[in-house]
Amino acid sequence: MEAVKPKNEEARLSTLEKYAILDTDPELAFDDLTLLASYVCKTPMALISLIDEERQWFKSRVGLTTTETSRDVAFCASAILQSEIFEVPDALADERFRNNPLVVSEPHIRFYAGAPLITEDGYALGTLCVIDQKPRQLDPDQKEALKALSRLVLSQLEFRRNLMLLKEALNDRTKDEHERQAECQKLQATLMRVLGLQHS
Repeated sequence: MEAVKPKNEEARLSTLEKYAILDTDPELAFDDLTLLASYVCKTPMALISLIDEERQWFKSRVGLTTTETSRDVAFCASAILQSEIFEVPDALADERFRNNPLVVSEPHIRFYAGAPLITEDGYALGTLCVIDQKPRQLDPDQKEALKALSRLVLSQLEFRRNLMLLKEALNDRTKDEHERQAECQKLQATLMRVLGLQHS
């Protein structure tokens, strides 16, 4: 079963690419937020999931060892179609998910709640989600906390991207300065030769 894709899929994928985050190493700033989501929602599993063309990849994970799954079976692929929290109280009682491999086999998902990570331009890059192996629902406070944490995940993504752009700009500037310096040295050397010829 192929996942339904957002209407702005092409632009969404292009935006995700600009963050240069897929397949990067774990980072404490993200792991802390995932841990908090798991703690606040009292779930054994929590993930920061990013959805690319073919898969969902986990930037951060609690209670799960796998680093990615196919997009076709990803609950998060449905969550990015929403603007609010996407909640599945009991996956076995939900015809959209009851035959899903992630439900009928490891990690045996029964409960899922995902807050979409939506950029200022309106692109949902992925989710901050919490998962349990028993049916349940989040209370209103937990939902608000999950939304707040998802905004922090997005802020962290923006911060990381801006830092990267700043480093690139500084590298370009340093390179330009080195090139200008080399050019000046060449001019100086030429000038010294010309002056030397005039004196001889």
